[in-house]
Amino acid sequence: QVQLVESGGGLVQPGGSLRLSCAASGDIFMTNAMGWYRQAPGKERELVAVIISNGNTNYADSVKGRFTISGDNAKNTVYLQMNNLKPEDRAVYYCYIRMRTTVVPLYRDYWGQGTQVTVSS
Repeated sequence: QVQLVESGGGLVQPGGSLRLSCAASGDIFMTNAMGWYRQAPGKERELVAVIISNGNTNYADSVKGRFTISGDNAKNTVYLQMNNLKPEDRAVYYCYIRMRTTVVPLYRDYWGQGTQVTVSS
């Protein structure tokens, strides 16, 4: 069994910064990709950033230059550094890690529980 635990969300003023973390634990055999999605009220979930095993990253246009994704494969942890936050960044942020476990030999996505980010003055 695998569990992903997120932390780091909260309330911040426009222009401020937050760092989200997502740590996976359990029967992890190998990871392939890590990423973050977000869902704002009344909107569909959207991809924010992803990092794959070779270190390549991809970002939503709306966060390029402001957000940075990084991963620590040894700790099975993914981070999202968010700078210059804007009110439109307000959303619930969900992490995911694509991995194989010792029980399930196929890659699949495992999700965190979500963490609220609010940007307001």
